[in-house]
Amino acid sequence: MKVTHAPIVPSEAAKAANRPCFTPELLAASGARYSRNNSGIEEIYSNIDFNNLDKSVDGIFKMVDYGHQSIADMAPVAMFMDDISIYLAYHLWSMCAVVGGQESSTRYIKIDIEGVVNPDELGIPENLQATWKQNVLDGFAKYQQAVDFWDGLGKADPKIMRISEKVLEDTSEKGQKVIDRMRRNYVFDRARYFLPIGAATNVMMVMPAREWVKLINDLLSSSLLEFNTLGNLIRDELTLVTPRLVKHAVATDSTKNVLDDEFEWIRANIDGVLGRCLNEGEPCSIAPVANLEINYPSNQRSHFFLRFPEDIVAGLKHRTNRYSRFGSALRRTMVRFGWDAVAMAEIRDLNRHRTGEKYCPLIPLGFYAALDQIPEHIDDSEMVTLAEWGLARTKDARENLRDGVRTYMYDTLLGSQFPFEHLTTANHFIYEAELRTGLGAHYRYAKHLRDVLKIWYSHHPETQGLIFEGGAEPE
Repeated sequence: MKVTHAPIVPSEAAKAANRPCFTPELLAASGARYSRNNSGIEEIYSNIDFNNLDKSVDGIFKMVDYGHQSIADMAPVAMFMDDISIYLAYHLWSMCAVVGGQESSTRYIKIDIEGVVNPDELGIPENLQATWKQNVLDGFAKYQQAVDFWDGLGKADPKIMRISEKVLEDTSEKGQKVIDRMRRNYVFDRARYFLPIGAATNVMMVMPAREWVKLINDLLSSSLLEFNTLGNLIRDELTLVTPRLVKHAVATDSTKNVLDDEFEWIRANIDGVLGRCLNEGEPCSIAPVANLEINYPSNQRSHFFLRFPEDIVAGLKHRTNRYSRFGSALRRTMVRFGWDAVAMAEIRDLNRHRTGEKYCPLIPLGFYAALDQIPEHIDDSEMVTLAEWGLARTKDARENLRDGVRTYMYDTLLGSQFPFEHLTTANHFIYEAELRTGLGAHYRYAKHLRDVLKIWYSHHPETQGLIFEGGAEPE
């Protein structure tokens, strides 16, 4: 595992225009100075002693310390985190609500066995390591089997990949490269469910220093060794950028107690959650049931009345694409949506939407293996056998959870299913639905969002056609 802070330098154009240039901590300190005078940035900048930046920063923080946490919001910090587990990466995105960044994609990159985090680094109990190592080896072997199966299917019948006739008929070298890339995406999209969640990934994040401190607090307060290791590495890098803030980046009993309580709640509610998910899907998986709750502004308590359906329609009718502005009626309407069983492969993508709050009680349920993507005339016995293996590993993880094994999540795979919900506002929900059904969207989360949109349309049929619901065409 490795963490690298990446400083931002001024562009040549900014230097030529003689624009002020700050370190992240000096930027925060200069912004803090605005609360004590209104002289403007030029005067503040002119008083900075660039031969002694520490003195300049400390001179301001004598008045306004980092104890006023909004000050730390003005110190942007970028970090690159190499070779962390997919599970830890999921946790980072779930914790960071204002983050920008990227993660190595299992949809575009073939993952191999060399990229697995060592069980000692994950904190796997010694008596469970031999079984864990064998399951990881088996998982990668079955991932390769799935890659071969879907690759063979795509080559035997290219139309199954939904690639347009125009692209398929292009015999040029460039055209063949496009087809090869689209076939790889098709294959990885369906084979990735057998990847162990302990496989290594790389994550880049940029967010204010305040959020890094909150994240470090969470990681260091965790009972998981890998989380603690990453927390300490980020803290070390943060000393290069905002050293005065690092004193706040520590484990706390408060956070530890919250995490412990949530772990025990999950253990206590395994059977209850399972009992609500007994609908039948494909072999081994639970067919996800979508849900959507809409909470409109109350006309009894608000002076700004909401008319139906006029205001909802008005909030959409002027948009030209998914990035267009929404009307206030949608921005003021709260929604809670989700599914009772979603594969971790899709949760990783759905979890990255930054608005609102996401909730995923990590109770392993069924196992999704893309069996529904196999045409009826194709013998699916090989894939059914692989899916049964994946379900067995998911059940093993669930039993480890029952036994209180804190590292149980490392026994799961990307196809392991969990409940997932998202609380946000209607405009952000619609944007997510448009994005996750649009060009290049993964077929599975496109289905999840379409299922929720059906519920939305049952409440607001007049919005069908105003929402840019896509067909998830291959990109």
